[in-house]
Amino acid sequence: MSIATEFLRRPRTTGAIAASSRRLAYAMTEGIGLERARTVVELGPGTGVFTDAVLDRLGPGARLVAVELNPVLAARLSGTRRDPRLTVVQGSAADLAALMAGLAAEATADVAGLGPVDAVVSGLPWTVMPRELRGRALDAVTDVLAPGGRFTTFAYLHAAWTPPARHFTAELARRFERVERSPVVWPNLPPAFVHRAVRKSAG
Repeated sequence: MSIATEFLRRPRTTGAIAASSRRLAYAMTEGIGLERARTVVELGPGTGVFTDAVLDRLGPGARLVAVELNPVLAARLSGTRRDPRLTVVQGSAADLAALMAGLAAEATADVAGLGPVDAVVSGLPWTVMPRELRGRALDAVTDVLAPGGRFTTFAYLHAAWTPPARHFTAELARRFERVERSPVVWPNLPPAFVHRAVRKSAG
């Protein structure tokens, strides 16, 4: 099963038509403090390219919660990644705060150790979401992030100047204290760049 197959079968719950490259995964996960993080969330893990990159950087006692809307991709990710630091949840990014609260309330060793979220790594197709849903999902990200927490996501270069992309960039600027853009990752299909944002500190 490929990401392209799932896109054709479930286009409404699969955001990409091709898996991201390892070079993009590296750009997505560098410089956001994953090596020191205790709890990390991934939105839209798909086939797990970013998941593997996050796990490679996390310490042995850290936790990664991967939230995937597509049920087939969620089941596949859970079945192929046996890392005890990983918890896969089938659900919507817009419900992230409730999903995290539910996991934290479970008194099982499998989800023990969840704390404030230090970083959110997202593979979601933000610019094709309905505006209301996109706003709810971004609000959920800022709700769960600890003060000073990091958010990272990517955008395709060819669509960077479209109205939805510009609107998304403005939404990031309104919600985060600092937003930066990486150099273009050319060895990706299509070429992409990374948004890195820092949540406003308390007070």
